[in-house]
Amino acid sequence: MIQTESLTKVYKDKTIALDHLTVTLDAKVSCILGRNGAGKTTLTRILSTQLLPTSGKAYINGLDVVSEAKKVRKIISSIPQEASPMGIASPLEHLVMYLTARGFSISESMQRAKNALKEVGLYKVMDKPTDELSGGMKRKVFVAMAISSDADIVFLDEPTTGLDPISRLEVWSTIKTMSSKIVLTTHYMEEAEELCDKIAIIDKGKLVAYGSPAELLEPLKGKVRVEGLGDIRVGNMKLSYVDTNKAKELIDKGVVIKPISLEDVMILKGLYYED
Repeated sequence: MIQTESLTKVYKDKTIALDHLTVTLDAKVSCILGRNGAGKTTLTRILSTQLLPTSGKAYINGLDVVSEAKKVRKIISSIPQEASPMGIASPLEHLVMYLTARGFSISESMQRAKNALKEVGLYKVMDKPTDELSGGMKRKVFVAMAISSDADIVFLDEPTTGLDPISRLEVWSTIKTMSSKIVLTTHYMEEAEELCDKIAIIDKGKLVAYGSPAELLEPLKGKVRVEGLGDIRVGNMKLSYVDTNKAKELIDKGVVIKPISLEDVMILKGLYYED
């Protein structure tokens, strides 16, 4: 379980990245959803003991991430957004180096690495230089690292940013096979809906909403989104939310009708953005 209590981070330039954030993440796959700059990466860096908070507390399975950082590091694995493989090193070499750095013996590291690479579908290319792999395969190397560590909790920061749709699906399928609890940050709505059991929406370092996808969508149950008509404005576009019967009356009226998604939760919270 992950808990934060009034967690705050203010950088030297006075930017408030986290603003008294209090949240509990206890699902199999928890998602931190928000716009770019919402505080997602800052939160995961603090939780994974890579960054000190300005004030407040954070706990991983009851361990304080500041005063008990060494103990925390033994039970977590963190794959940062900016992680990129070393081109000439193979997937197997990446995993063995990672596991020996975590304290495993060479023989156990080799066995764990091969098992993890087989699990993510990289076994046949485990000796191939990573710069010859696709974008999706490169990201799966890091997911394999997390799997091989057998950590209690894995942090995945924006794991599919910059990937093409097929590569993104490859990474999604791999994440779904992981046995560890996962904390995933993303700004992709479909990724959050596809992978996450519980979602914490944050903006400007504050918690805006928390719940399962179904719970977050409950206020919009039975409705659809109408683009081109309404009082809600997103840029130059007018929006409204109507029930399905009303939507039928609007067919062929020059509007676009779309099903409800987490994007609409963000819109109604005033957090709409375009990728």
